[in-house]
Amino acid sequence: MNFVVSPKSVDEAVNFLVEHPEARPMSGGASLVAMKNARLIDASHFVSLANIDGLRGIGRVGDSLRIGGMTRHSDIATCDLLKGDLEMIRLAAGQIANSVIRNMGTMGGAIGNADPAADYLPVLACADGEVEITGPDGVRRLPVLDYVLDWYETALELGEIVTAVFLPSPKEARSVYRKLARTPGDYATASVACCAVDQGVRVAVGACGPRPLRSREAEATLAGKMHDVDAIAEFGQALRELADPLDDVRGSSQYRLQLIPRMVSAAIADVMEPV
Repeated sequence: MNFVVSPKSVDEAVNFLVEHPEARPMSGGASLVAMKNARLIDASHFVSLANIDGLRGIGRVGDSLRIGGMTRHSDIATCDLLKGDLEMIRLAAGQIANSVIRNMGTMGGAIGNADPAADYLPVLACADGEVEITGPDGVRRLPVLDYVLDWYETALELGEIVTAVFLPSPKEARSVYRKLARTPGDYATASVACCAVDQGVRVAVGACGPRPLRSREAEATLAGKMHDVDAIAEFGQALRELADPLDDVRGSSQYRLQLIPRMVSAAIADVMEPV
């Protein structure tokens, strides 16, 4: 039998997780409950974060935006602060599952699960987002690409939880999130996040490896060549070479490899359209 405990503070939650190594933190519970029902996970206790103040909401902190780990997908999908080069995060949130799940699931829970085919990781990687982690040794931040280590494996250690995501303040630049899925709301067969920057773009590809595919070196090579079809094709090929996709019910590895350059080119065309 599993027991749910409801700590009132982050410190209380962390201490409980340290004292009970087989316990699991629970945010919205959308994925965790489904996985438990499918007997994919087990835990001695579930540590609900629902009653902890300060883990919800989106606001400015200095030169950054902070999204609390318990902020719901529905709130992210309608947030006016996520504009310009951060609009892709709002767009991604709006494509998660369905309205019931969006009203239940949270960003912290999704990031903690780290499903490569889910929607947040590529847009956060493209936005240079950082994951705030709180644990027995205090608070630390990791870039998204350092946070995800392997398939469903993250840098979270015993007693640590995702408490927030930090993003650079939005800039006036276009951004898009393109997702190919079998049905609306399904996990991605492949996805692309793209935002315009001075003379170039930032791009991250999802669902084609254990973590988002992004190459700053390739982005630098593409800078100043945004209307060069051959340069864009080479850029898409560079991201394809980083891919390590799996065969699954949503598509074969070869199909995903074929999608990458096509979806990347389409996303770049989207952000380069005149406003």
